[in-house]
Amino acid sequence: MKDVMPTELVFICFMLLHGFVAALTCTSPTPESLFAAFEKNLFPKKLLRPVKSFSSPTNITVGITVVGILEVDEKSQSLTTLLWRVIEWDIEDLSWDEEECGTKLVSVPREKLWVPDVHISEFMEEDNSPKTPFVYLYNTGHVYDDQPIRLVSFCRLVIYTFPFDIQNCSLTFGSYLHFGTDIRVIQGSTSEEILKESHGVLETDGEWTLVDISVAPSTLALDEGSYSQIVYHIILRRRPLLYVVNLLIPSCFLITVDLFSFLLPPDSVDRSSFKMTLILGYSVFLIIMNDLLPVPGQTTPLINVFFATSLALMVASLLETVCITNIQYSSRQYSAVPHWIDVLVLRYLAAVVCLPRKKNSNQTTFFSNPYNTEPAQNSSTTNISAFHLQRVSGDTPPAKPQPTPLNPALEELRKLSGNLLAIRLQMDKHFTGSNTVPQWQMVGAVIDRLLFGFYIVFVVVSFITIICIWILNDSHAV
Repeated sequence: MKDVMPTELVFICFMLLHGFVAALTCTSPTPESLFAAFEKNLFPKKLLRPVKSFSSPTNITVGITVVGILEVDEKSQSLTTLLWRVIEWDIEDLSWDEEECGTKLVSVPREKLWVPDVHISEFMEEDNSPKTPFVYLYNTGHVYDDQPIRLVSFCRLVIYTFPFDIQNCSLTFGSYLHFGTDIRVIQGSTSEEILKESHGVLETDGEWTLVDISVAPSTLALDEGSYSQIVYHIILRRRPLLYVVNLLIPSCFLITVDLFSFLLPPDSVDRSSFKMTLILGYSVFLIIMNDLLPVPGQTTPLINVFFATSLALMVASLLETVCITNIQYSSRQYSAVPHWIDVLVLRYLAAVVCLPRKKNSNQTTFFSNPYNTEPAQNSSTTNISAFHLQRVSGDTPPAKPQPTPLNPALEELRKLSGNLLAIRLQMDKHFTGSNTVPQWQMVGAVIDRLLFGFYIVFVVVSFITIICIWILNDSHAV
C-alpha cells in the first residue's frame, strides 16, 4: 500500500503537467474501441473540472433559442417560455484520430462527463421538461449539450400602456457555485442569429410576439467573490387587436352616445333616464370584461384610468342633467343669483363656451283708468292692480265722494271689468315670472355647454392618445 501511493502521486502529477487527458488511441475504427478508450482515460475523471491547471478557467458558451412563448402572467409577474438551451465547453487535451477511431463526434451519456452547473437566476418553478440523457463529444474535446427547457421565470412587467405594451424580460445564465476564476460564461451566437433562428422555429402564435433578443455579459460581485454571467433580454410585444375590439371600441361607442345625448333638450325630454340607462350598461360592460383587464401593480394601466374617467364623466353628466332639470322647473322659487355665480358663470364661463348673456327686459305694461278723464292722473299697472285687488279681496278703500248713482247694469259691468283686470295681472305675473328665472336658466345653459365641451376634449384626447401609442408600438416592432 505504501508502494502504491507514490505511484499514484507520480501519475497525477504527470497528468497535470501533460494535460487532463492524453490523445486517445483506438485499436479499431469501431464504437466499442472508442468507448473502451473513454472508459479507460475519460470517464473515471468526471468528478474533476477538465483543465490542466486549477488556475485555468473553463470557458462555457451559452446560447438559447426561443421556441414558444406560452404565458405572460401580470398577476404573478412571470413569463413562461420554451427554450432550447445550448451549453458548450472544451475538455483540455482530449482528442482522437477520426480515421483511427471511425468518427469525429459521438454521443455519450451526460452523467459520464463533468457538466457545469449553469442555471438561470430568474427561475420560479422547477423545470418539468423532458430530460435528454446524452451530449455530443467531438474529437477535439469539444462538448455540445443541447436541452429543451420549459422555463417559468420572473419578469418585471410594465403594463402602463396596456394593451399596447412591450415587455423586456431578462434571463441570466451563470454558474451557481463556481466563481469567475473557475468558470467563465461567454456568448455564443450573435443577437441577430438568435433572433433569426427563434423566428424560424417559433411555434406559438398567440397573444405575444417576439420582437427582439439582445445579449450582454454581466458580473455578479459578492463578498466571497465574483460570478461570471451572461444576460439575454427577450423583448415581447402584445397583440392588441383582441382588447381593442372587446374593450376600447365598445367603450368609445357608449361614450359617443352619451356625448350626443347633450343634444337632447332637457326641458322637453327626460334626458336623465337616458343617461342612467347608459351608466347601467357601461357598468355591466366593465363587470363582464373585467377578466380581460390586467391586475394593477405599482403603476395603474392607462386603460383603467380611461375607463374610470369615462364612468366619472357619465355620472357627472347625469348629475348635471338633474341640476339643469331642477333649474328649468323650479327656478321661480329660487332667490336672486349670488354675486360670485353671476361673475364666474354668467360673465367668464359664458364667454369661454361662447354663450352670450341675455339682456333683461325692462318693458312695463301700463293700463289707463277709463273712469278718469284727466291724462295726468293715469296710473301704472301696479297701482290699478292694488286698487282692484282691494276690491276683490273685500277690503274697504278710502272714503271717496259718492258718485252719481249709475244704472245697475253699468255697475255690474264695472265690477266685472275690475275683476278681469286683477285676474289678468295675476296671469301676467305667473307667466312672466321674476327677473331671477332667466338668470338661473342661463346658469344651467352655461354649465351644460361647459360639460359638453369637456366631453368633446376628453374624447378627442383619448382617441389621439390611443392612436399614437398604437403607432409607436408598431414602429418599435418594425
